[in-house]
Amino acid sequence: MTFEEFKNSLTQTNPPAVNELLKALWFEGKGDWESAHNIAQDIHNNDGSWIHAYLHRVEGDLGNASYWYSRANRRMPSSTLKDEWAAMVKELLAR
Repeated sequence: MTFEEFKNSLTQTNPPAVNELLKALWFEGKGDWESAHNIAQDIHNNDGSWIHAYLHRVEGDLGNASYWYSRANRRMPSSTLKDEWAAMVKELLAR
């Protein structure tokens, strides 16, 4: 799946057949923070922590976001949320 296909799938009712990491980002892309967070908090690896960090950044809880970026071995980016979302989706799709 390409980034554009993923982005276009946001018009659908259900997420495409992707892994849980991308599913969490799909829900966040649709504005469903709660569903995205429920998925991310159950992924117990660096990538799950990365998405969890991003979601707390979206929420505006930068202290919590900082903790989760640290758990993910990443730095909190200075980019916009929109740019970070796109970069995350692209990186995860490329794997």
